[in-house]
Amino acid sequence: MIQSSQDKAKEIAFFDGHAAADSYDVFTPESSHRLIAVCAGLAKFQPGARIADLGCGSGAFTHILQQQGYDPVGIDISPKLIALAKDKYPTIEFAEGDVEHLPFAADSLDGVLLSGLVHHLPDPARCAAEAFRVLRPGGSFVAFDPNRMNPFMYLYRDRSSPLYSSVGVTENERPVLAREIAATFDDAGFNVRTDFMSNLNYRYLASAKLRWLLPAYNAIDRIAFTPNLMKPLRSFVLTYGEKP
Repeated sequence: MIQSSQDKAKEIAFFDGHAAADSYDVFTPESSHRLIAVCAGLAKFQPGARIADLGCGSGAFTHILQQQGYDPVGIDISPKLIALAKDKYPTIEFAEGDVEHLPFAADSLDGVLLSGLVHHLPDPARCAAEAFRVLRPGGSFVAFDPNRMNPFMYLYRDRSSPLYSSVGVTENERPVLAREIAATFDDAGFNVRTDFMSNLNYRYLASAKLRWLLPAYNAIDRIAFTPNLMKPLRSFVLTYGEKP
């Protein structure tokens, strides 16, 4: 049975553990930059825009937003990851925060990036409502999450799979279906669209037993899902839209 609310204590404990090892940046730098560029393009973020990076972790994507010309603020539920982010990127604003109760005034942000966050929420409706609340009219959001329709994401990370592995994930996580996430943000009031993305090379995998497979996975992910007809099966769902 899928739980209806996130176990925040377990989420904090899990990511505080990652802070100790500074092991949370899972993509290669090139892939991270490409992902954020694609997300910013879909959301039509403008230079200098005030962007909240929700689920910022140790600040890698927040830093890229700054490098790409935006005015970012990073928010994460893990106090130890926030402390690490502040140490690594002292020129960027970071704060502890819960995406279901954001520390921003209504209509105060130009954009919101949900950094691999939605799939941590058994019910993302409150998160979507908060994103809508804090964005100014005309502001936009973009989220990226593992795609349940992708065979690798399903087999490795979906609990209904016979090959499911719980190593390196919290019990809150599960791959998402694009239509369900789009419907949630549509219900919150956004004009929503969906895209898909693969060819994001991993440099880290929690399971030591499977790390040797990373080069093969990265190659297959790049080649197999490039054709346009494979687009709905790409590894990540990109959900984006505007507040009217």
